[in-house]
Amino acid sequence: MSKVFSAHAVSVNGYISGRTPDGAEEFGRGLGDAPMLFDWYFDGDTPSRLFDGFKLDEPSARFFDAIAARVGAAVAGRTTYEHSSHWGGGSPHPTAPLFVVSHRPAPEISERQTLVTTGVGDAIAAAREVAGDKDVALMGGGLVTEALRTGLVDELILHQVPILLSGGHSFFQELPEHVQLRLLEVIPASGVTHLHYEVVR
Repeated sequence: MSKVFSAHAVSVNGYISGRTPDGAEEFGRGLGDAPMLFDWYFDGDTPSRLFDGFKLDEPSARFFDAIAARVGAAVAGRTTYEHSSHWGGGSPHPTAPLFVVSHRPAPEISERQTLVTTGVGDAIAAAREVAGDKDVALMGGGLVTEALRTGLVDELILHQVPILLSGGHSFFQELPEHVQLRLLEVIPASGVTHLHYEVVR
């Protein structure tokens, strides 16, 4: 059966983005003052086999491409979608279709994207159907937290960048109870450590 996982670049203190000017929501600037969270995508000498323009440290490239090759569909929350400038009408993944979860109308949704207004569970179910025997990747802290609350996440991957950010948006929001994780692998690389966890049920 396919799996549902999330892979995010995070600071050591758990932020997936930094501060925006005056603390305002500035769509299109999702990383705020923390673009260094994504430096490891471009600071290496090994091109990604799946993502054009990505040049990573060799251990990162090996791990990143193996994870990306698993993805058959992606699900993103509305805030992540807006901060990412709608991915230009496409998807964060070069071949996987995108499902966007939102309770508000989204006239900017393209023909290559699917709007789901009935919640995270329905979006993941629809993505799983499209993904077939491949996996579903989740994007966005609020969306991942909601999926964890409802027991829909199988794995978490943290691309941990060695920095303590002064503020911004935390990856995980408040959960109703503890979520136990089992460490599957640790991949140290230049500018990042990849932490791969399984969610224990």
